[in-house]
Amino acid sequence: MNDSEARLISEAERRLGPKAVITDQREIEPWVTDWRGRVHGAAPAMLAPSSTEEVAEVVKLASEHRVPLVPQGGNTGMSAGATPPGDGSAVLLSLRRMNRIRSMSAENRLAIAEAGVILATLHDAAHEVGMRFPLTLGARGSCTVGGLASTNAGGTQVLKFGTMRSLVAGVEAVLPDGSIHNGLSGLKKDNRGYSLDQLLIGAEGTLGVITAVALKLVPAITGRAVAWAGVDTPADALRLLRFLEVHTDSVEGFELIPEECLQLVVKHIRGTRSPLHGSHQWHVLIEATTSKPVIDIGGQLERLLTRALQEGIIGDAALAASEAQAEAFWKLRDSISEAERAEGQTLAHDISVAVGDMPAFLLEASSEVERTFPGVSATGFGHLGDGNIHFHVRAGSRTKPDWYEGEGAEITRFVDDLVTAAGGSISAEHGIGQLKRAELARLTPPGRVQALRAIKQALDPLGIMNPGKLVP
Repeated sequence: MNDSEARLISEAERRLGPKAVITDQREIEPWVTDWRGRVHGAAPAMLAPSSTEEVAEVVKLASEHRVPLVPQGGNTGMSAGATPPGDGSAVLLSLRRMNRIRSMSAENRLAIAEAGVILATLHDAAHEVGMRFPLTLGARGSCTVGGLASTNAGGTQVLKFGTMRSLVAGVEAVLPDGSIHNGLSGLKKDNRGYSLDQLLIGAEGTLGVITAVALKLVPAITGRAVAWAGVDTPADALRLLRFLEVHTDSVEGFELIPEECLQLVVKHIRGTRSPLHGSHQWHVLIEATTSKPVIDIGGQLERLLTRALQEGIIGDAALAASEAQAEAFWKLRDSISEAERAEGQTLAHDISVAVGDMPAFLLEASSEVERTFPGVSATGFGHLGDGNIHFHVRAGSRTKPDWYEGEGAEITRFVDDLVTAAGGSISAEHGIGQLKRAELARLTPPGRVQALRAIKQALDPLGIMNPGKLVP
């Protein structure tokens, strides 16, 4: 701890009280490593303000003493965007004590939630007033609203509702000079120049600290149907999606899963099993919902899948007979990353290409990676309907202690080159963080990189907001 950090910590404790300042390294330790366990940082303290005003106090102190801050919510990010530097040169700023839902209005279809509200808690609160917040993902029990907005999270319902950016009606944030931006009015029309709200969404804490968000709600569902289908190829999966879209607008989840990922889940995750008899090279998890009580959504989906089977689009299908079975289907999808981590070293690439190009890209890229690096296993799973696939490469027989830093980095560059050549993005929903900064700099046109740097410099001239993240 240097003198500047010591002064900041001392003044923060005096102004905010002892509950807001944590210096015990045993308490800090769980929060200085990223979720994947690949990046390890250090921090002399973790500050935990309980209000926007207290966040503003912390940011003013950080500005005064030139001490960098690393904002953090649930620490569930996939790009190490909330992990402090390894040299202990930054202080963690935890938003987890800011966990109040300030308002929940069915009439306005709007919720105002503080940054530390856990996604599952928001889901429950919306349900109590007959509404729904239509974004979900595997980490819903621990990820926080502020982190979701800061990373422009996606999830499994983007197909129908879009990413977090589409669901945020306004942002409250503390800017790098300690001033407070309040954009929580939720106005549908507001044409007063540059949108600070949209600038802060997806900025990963590099331009300010999001303290609360106004979120769009939709009516609660009255019916839900979840199905699992087996297909021969990713092209057949996309064909199934287009078939369903012609006949219904109820599909909001459509997840592509290769057989090898399913088998890893069954192998490593207790209480899981394949939903279908027999073997299928690829699988699709489908969720259809309705907010209209008169619609039999289960019957509708069953009839459509029967037709798809008759037309040879799918090889087999199973419709969940209960909520428990529906959740069991989703557990298979949500547990893939956990199962891969249990299996061994895995490189995760969160990529997107045009939806129509994804089936061919997925097969060709997997083949090229495995041919170039014999012994690895490459495949992809995820949100086929919006062109976002999690393209993972498992080390297999090439496993060794320094695989990530050595050959893993080479494989990532190889995959990113394939994605870029296909006109895609190397970060579809997980953000850049610190894991993808070098690749962003290497593959992004110079004009865009310069614009990112200029925005950062204009809003954060001291460079105290989440240094070493996002901006090359």
